[in-house]
Amino acid sequence: MSVATASSREKGIYRVTIVGSVVNLMLLIFKFVAGVLGHSAAMLADAVHSLSDFVTDVIVVVFVRISNKPQDKGHDYGHGKYETLATAIIGVVLLFVGFGILWNGSSTIYAFIKGERLEAPGMVALIAALVSILLKEILYRYTVIKGKSLNSQAVVANAWHHRSDAFSSIGTAIGIGGAILLGEHWRVLDPIAAVIVSLFIMKVAVQLLVPCVDELLEKSLPDEVEKDIEQALLSFPDVSEPHHLRTRRIGSYCAIEVHVRMDGGITLEEAHATATAIEYKLKEMLGEGTLINIHVEPRK
Repeated sequence: MSVATASSREKGIYRVTIVGSVVNLMLLIFKFVAGVLGHSAAMLADAVHSLSDFVTDVIVVVFVRISNKPQDKGHDYGHGKYETLATAIIGVVLLFVGFGILWNGSSTIYAFIKGERLEAPGMVALIAALVSILLKEILYRYTVIKGKSLNSQAVVANAWHHRSDAFSSIGTAIGIGGAILLGEHWRVLDPIAAVIVSLFIMKVAVQLLVPCVDELLEKSLPDEVEKDIEQALLSFPDVSEPHHLRTRRIGSYCAIEVHVRMDGGITLEEAHATATAIEYKLKEMLGEGTLINIHVEPRK
């Protein structure tokens, strides 16, 4: 990846993250105020979720700057895994936030079962939940499109964090709306909805963490991708028997090592030219930043 391209990518990531940060900051203030004025524990939990969104936006900005640093003496393969680390942190934060909402909702339900009277939430809390659903879904769609176009795992992960906040607000809106419209005996809908939403949040967290763990443990690229790589190698008439194929992901980049056979009678210059053409083809398939190591052996 050229310096100009890397710089453009970094600016794009900053831009989309700053937009999310501004929206999250406005929402978390609105939700905290609505939660207090509307006497809604679910809305306060939703506000905490928005606060976690804001914190993860900061994490993305910090780690993306590091991950886009060029290769140096201490990092021969670049700094791409810092972005993976940022994605993992977002997943862990989501997991803890989901568990926190689960714990708070379960405690409230238990108190209700024991006979404790729950306070009715106010209309301002319901309005805040509906506004949050609308804004967070718009923010999710904007962020995931930008994340895919920028080939950034951390931005896509942050987009899912936005959507999980929208899910949280849907559950909050159902709970608050039911508690307001159905009366005192149905106020328990508020914490029940929060518990259900917390499970969705934790599911998203696990979905984000699994690929991060796979990458940190050097898991190979998917089988279909490796098959495409082999087909690309065999598309060159002078190349045969690709073997010892090793692949892995480094942040937004891929790394490929492979052995191929060529006619032992060709010159070193011809073998080098073919290997260079292979590199160009693989970079077209998997991205300009793909790291490729081709070992050429004479055909038997």
